[in-house]
Amino acid sequence: MDAELIRAAKANDAARTSELIAAGADVNAKDSLQDSAFLYAGAEGFNEVLQLTLAAGADVASTNRYGGTALIPASEHGHTETVRILLGAGVPVNHVNNLGWTALQEAILLNNGGPRQQDVVRQLLAAGADPGIRDPQGRTALENAVRLGYTRIAEIIREESRPGS
Repeated sequence: MDAELIRAAKANDAARTSELIAAGADVNAKDSLQDSAFLYAGAEGFNEVLQLTLAAGADVASTNRYGGTALIPASEHGHTETVRILLGAGVPVNHVNNLGWTALQEAILLNNGGPRQQDVVRQLLAAGADPGIRDPQGRTALENAVRLGYTRIAEIIREESRPGS
């Protein structure tokens, strides 16, 4: 039943996910790729499935095969509403994955710096993301934003990092 739940989550099938949770499937069970229904729904922005897993007691600090929480790929992909849900659920905002990146770093390094990424960066900073955490190359989020030419994200980090912000 747990494997079926993960398949339902990966298919973004909220009705089947709900049925399986009601039948006792474990939202924290993982498949061979180390994905749980919760982790996959968060990573892919499947918000209805995500909400179901959270309501059923998903472990918000659980990690995927990269050692990252659901917040990290959600931030990378620019899933703004998913990021809002995950932050509200208490997913650790400054968790560092096996690559040495936080959600803030991935939001900058692995996307295009556009409006959705800017929204994600704002949300992460408002939730307490530490822009001073360095990546494995020793660069901060601000340094990466500047290096990649993401002027607006660099401005957001500077604005949010000011005392009293």
